[in-house]
Order: sequence, then structure tokens, then C-alpha cells
Amino acid sequence: MAGLGAPEPGSGPGPGPGPGPVPATRVELTVSCRQLLDKDTFSKSDPLCVLYTQRPGSRQWREFGRTEVIDNSLNPDFLRKFVLDYFFEEKQNLRFDLYDVDSKSPDLSKHDFLGQAFCTLGEIVGSAGSRLEKPLTMGTVTTHTRGRRPAPAVSNGGIPGKKCGTIILLAEELGNCRDVATLQFCANKLDKKDFFGKSDPFMVFYRSNEDGTFTICHKTEVVRNTLNPVWQAFAIPVRALCNGDYDRAIKVEVYDWDRDGSHDFIGEFTTSYRELARGQSQFNVYEVVNPRKKMKKKKYLNSGTVTLLSFAVESDHTFLDYIRGGTQINFTVAIDFTASNGNPSQSTSLHYLSPYQLNAYAMALKAVGEIIQDYDSDKMFPALGFGAKIPPDGRVSHEFPLNGDAANPACSGIEGVLEAYHRSLRSVQLYGPTNFAPVVNHVARSAAAVLDGSQYFVLLIITDGVISDMAQTKEAIVNAAKLPMSIIIVGVGQAEFDAMVELDGDDIRISSRGKVAERDIVQFVPFRDYVDGGGSPVLSMARLAKDVLAEIPDQFISYMKARGIKPQPAPPSPDPPGPPVPPQP
Repeated sequence: MAGLGAPEPGSGPGPGPGPGPVPATRVELTVSCRQLLDKDTFSKSDPLCVLYTQRPGSRQWREFGRTEVIDNSLNPDFLRKFVLDYFFEEKQNLRFDLYDVDSKSPDLSKHDFLGQAFCTLGEIVGSAGSRLEKPLTMGTVTTHTRGRRPAPAVSNGGIPGKKCGTIILLAEELGNCRDVATLQFCANKLDKKDFFGKSDPFMVFYRSNEDGTFTICHKTEVVRNTLNPVWQAFAIPVRALCNGDYDRAIKVEVYDWDRDGSHDFIGEFTTSYRELARGQSQFNVYEVVNPRKKMKKKKYLNSGTVTLLSFAVESDHTFLDYIRGGTQINFTVAIDFTASNGNPSQSTSLHYLSPYQLNAYAMALKAVGEIIQDYDSDKMFPALGFGAKIPPDGRVSHEFPLNGDAANPACSGIEGVLEAYHRSLRSVQLYGPTNFAPVVNHVARSAAAVLDGSQYFVLLIITDGVISDMAQTKEAIVNAAKLPMSIIIVGVGQAEFDAMVELDGDDIRISSRGKVAERDIVQFVPFRDYVDGGGSPVLSMARLAKDVLAEIPDQFISYMKARGIKPQPAPPSPDPPGPPVPPQP
């Protein structure tokens, strides 16, 4: 089936650009609060919620939007939603400030501050049912509207650190036509266009734009030498077909394919998604009309008919559907302790522990880990080392626990992993060689035990060098590609990383012993690309995390689809806690 490509290489009619880009995933946030402070003497507070966001790597808060004001309520359920673009690979910091509105002034400093809460969008999405409850506190600073002067919360009547109710945040992915339609067409008595044979028909579908122009969205395959073709069924996102507007015109052109690319126009018809959704019926038999012929010939009826044979639609599951349904992402880190890193006690070493700044290993671990941890409820992360002589007997290990506990190498939070890494540097002897296969197989064993879609495993390998066990690592990756697992490799230092690019498999899918990897599961980036050239280290690390994590959602979905695993329904949201019951007199 030709899909969205041309019917045959180099062919296809000229009009219309290619398919447009698919919009980013958007998330709608609903805000509720419970047990807010009561700032009004003769009535209850009139709360308003203000959302602030930060650009990646920036510390400046910018006002994103405001809810409506709800009169006389300490337990508001705000009707106005916040709609945000969602990126798994970015740490999207959010701040919610609550105010008791005392006048019509838009200046927030004129209203009583009720408290604030900080979180990331990933934290909300990664919570059970994508529902997060956080205590509101007075904090120490609130930034007034659109980046104006910061003012202490106490200036608006607050007490720093004081608890002042709860904020409840619910994230829902906007459907935005996530449906995928599968359609099949046939045609009858099309015009004969070829001198020595019948026509070779194919169809081109266009969606209409707001300005009356048309954008190509699908081409069928060519059916050779027939005036009564039956085209193969094809699947297309409903968004691509009508951009979510079911009544928007869809234009279909029918051509006779010619080898030289000068395809002959047979005719056209228009329809809409709403019409097509009726399925096979008399409403979905279309006359194919050539306007020029119609103008020239009085007795012209049509150039044939096109009939919809079948129509089906189903929802395309997204990464967020699985996360909302409870799928957990398990994060494991593996750190290179080979001697080529240099003596950790010397400042030239890649493992040097400076009192002033994190080394490259710690920066890469923190950048990636701080995003992934939002999708792991227990925040326990296995941390392994490879390429060192380890106590007590000094044997070389390529799979040792940084916390010293072989039975349970998990550390508590990203800070726990960093502490275990620092402790290991003081107790092991850097050695070699650089073998990846043992840590890949370690995570693969865990992934092989959970194939039902409830867990997905991400291994972060941070290394300085040329890989020593390339054949074994390739075999381990080809085997791991069948499992719910992805691998991120960050190369630190100035070594050549040609072998890592080969493992990445973006251009040529990795293979071992004649077996090609089922999926591309490896993403490699050189750390130096994000630190050389100056600039903010915070911004550099945000870019690094964005680049290494960008492929994870697609790799995740490719595993689930290949195994036919559908997301579990999201758990029902518990009713928000009601207002406190007043004491009986």
C-alpha cells in the first residue's frame, strides 16, 4: 500500500504540498483547591489561580494564564482550564499562585496572597490517574504579573512556610482527533485514458484549509490496467483527513498513472469526514466529474463512480494513555569506572569530585534522571558500575551495585544515586575494559519478567570510551529490542564515539548474527556537544535531556503496538476532599 507516499517512485501529481506536521501533544489542566485560607471578614475568600511557567533552562517565571474568580468559596473547582503543550523529554516547571480577589484590578499585588505550589507537568501526568494533590504554602517569594518585581509573600498577609490548604491538579490529554480511520474504495467505469490498454488509476486525497486552499493528505496505490479498480484499505489519522472538523470538505482526485509522471486527470469529487463515517451506503457512491469535459459536452454525465466499500475508526493510543493507565517507567543507570577516565583525585579526571561543580557524569545523570523520576512512583533507581576492580578481593566487575548491595542495587531518588556514585569512587579501583553487554543484559532480565505493559525500562549508560565488547553488546541490544526497554548512551570526554553511533541505529538498524533488531531502542549523544561553547550549564543540561529522551515515547509505543498491548483504563479519580465539617456547638 502506498500510504502517504507517492503511488510509485517519482510519480504523483504536482498540486499541493506534502502532509503537514502533526501538532504536539496538548494537555488540559483542571485546578481545584480545598480548605483555602479565609481572608474576608464578612464572607469567604474569592479565589483566583494564576499559573506561571518557565522556559527550559530559565529560572524566570512567566505568567501563563489565570482562572476565573469564584466568589465566596474556600473549596473552588475552577472552570477555566489551562492548555499546555506536553513534552516528555523536557522538565516543564509549573507554579500555581492563589489569590483572594478584593477588587477588579488586574494587579496581583492589590489582592491577598493565599498560597502557592510548585510541580512539573510530568509530575502531574505521572501521578496515578494523572491527578496530583499538593499542599499550598506561603513560600517566600511571589512574582507579580508578567515578570514584574518579586515581592515577599508576607507583604500580602502571608506567613512563610505556613500550610494553607491543598491544590488538586488533573491532567487530561486533549483528544484532538487521535482517531485513526481505515477506509477502502473501489471505482466503476472510469474513463479509458491509455491508447493500448485501460487506465492505471490511483486517487489523491486533499483536506481543505481555512483559507480555501487544499493540502494533500493521502495517495492510494496504483491499480494497473483496469477501469474498475479495487484499492487496498488504508489507515489515516482523522486529524490528517479533516483537522478535527468533521464537516470540512475533503477533495478526491482520480488520475491515470503514466510512467513519465504526466498523470492524466480522470475526474474529482468532494465529500466530508461526516459523510464517510456513514460507511458503505448510497450516500457514499460518488460521481467522478471532470469539470472541463462537463463544460464542453452537454450530454456528459461523469467519468465513472467511486464507492466507499468500508469505513472503520479506532482511537490511536498515545504514550500518555499508558501512563494514565498506570504503566511505570523504571530507570537504571550504569556508570563507566574504567581507568581511561583518569585518577578521580586529579582535576583532569572525568570523575573528579569538585566542591564547586558537578562532573560530567553527575550532570548527565541529573539531567536525565530528574525528568524520568516523575514517571516512577517508588523513586527507587538501580545504579550499576562497570570496568572497575571492586572490594574486597579486587576482582574486575562489569555489573557491580554502586550502593554495595548486590541483592538490591536500587538507590532512593536521583540524590541517592549520586551519593552511591560518590561513595563508589572512594572504594573501587578504576580499571577496564569497557564492556556494555553485562549491564544491558542485567536490565533485560528485569524487563523480560514484565511483558504485560505494566512496566517499561530505561537504561542510561554514561561512558568515556571506546567499547570493548562490541559483538556481545550488539547481540544484547538485538535481544533487548524485543523487550519493554530503551537504552540511552551519553559519551563524556573527548574520545571518538563512532561505535556508539552504530549502536544508535537511526540510519542502519543494528544487527547481530544475521538477526536485525526488531526496534531501534538506542539513543546516543556526546556530552561535549552540550557544554562546549559556553552558555548556561542549566540550559545545556535541559537540551541534553531533551535530545536523549525525545525518542522514548515513540520507542515505548512501538513496543506496545508490536505486542498488541492496550493501555489500562485510568483509575477513577477519588472525590476531592470536601470542606471541613464545622464543630458542633
